[in-house]
Amino acid sequence: MLVFRKMAPKVAVVTGSNKGIGFAIVRALCKRFDGDVYLTSRDLNRGQNAVAELNKEGLRPKYHQLDITDPKSAEKLRDHLKENYGGLDILVNNAAIAFKVNAPEPVAVQAEQTLFVNYYSVLSTCEILFPILRNGARVVNITSSCGHLTKIKSEKLRNRFKDPNLTIEGLCNMMQEYIEAAKQGTQAADWGNSSYAVAKVAITALSKIQQRMYADRDIIVNAVNPGYAATDMTLHKGRLTIDQAAVAPVYLALDAPDSVKGQYVWKDKSAISWEEELADPDYII
Repeated sequence: MLVFRKMAPKVAVVTGSNKGIGFAIVRALCKRFDGDVYLTSRDLNRGQNAVAELNKEGLRPKYHQLDITDPKSAEKLRDHLKENYGGLDILVNNAAIAFKVNAPEPVAVQAEQTLFVNYYSVLSTCEILFPILRNGARVVNITSSCGHLTKIKSEKLRNRFKDPNLTIEGLCNMMQEYIEAAKQGTQAADWGNSSYAVAKVAITALSKIQQRMYADRDIIVNAVNPGYAATDMTLHKGRLTIDQAAVAPVYLALDAPDSVKGQYVWKDKSAISWEEELADPDYII
């Protein structure tokens, strides 16, 4: 006797998506993705309020609490997805923080906290969720124009980032070198003055490493600069709306050809190589 098993629905997760660009990505995916879309947030009430807002638009995102700085939180999400869907099809790593230009915290504190959230916590979340990615899954790592290699002043450091044999361990070592330089107050000459930029360059590099690591499973990983959007992070000075900024990330999640992989993609959907100089003025910090 033949037994027909009902296939689990597809599922997408967007981290840090109760507001800003992440919220707009959830909105766009709810309109187009053939599956369930999870809006996630660190704060339960803010996340549920964001879901209610989308409900008013006739959209039906799912919700799950996720604090990317807490591995146990990411593990709970992993277990929920595994139990209810058997895997994960789309992961958009959007959650991040940024200190303001005039922030009173010492550079060393900004360096440690920014790298902890924007690099190490993203990496940790990936390491927890990647094992349940289905073959053919897509991962979109949100970076920015600050993720361009030209933000790093030292040619020696730029060459290390560009090394095609760079590993996650090697990249983590570089981040520790930056934090130590910030503690010594010597970071500006080689790394520049923005911890946010260092973290986003690292995310771009991480995306290339992840693509190499998971290529045999047809998993596609890309980094994307969504553009300078009007969000809390930019004090609402950005020229793009959050929905405009969601266009490129959603393109990578749903529409980009399979040949676009391990790339740093600009808001106009074009791939930017490490070597190309920036002509676009859309800088955040």
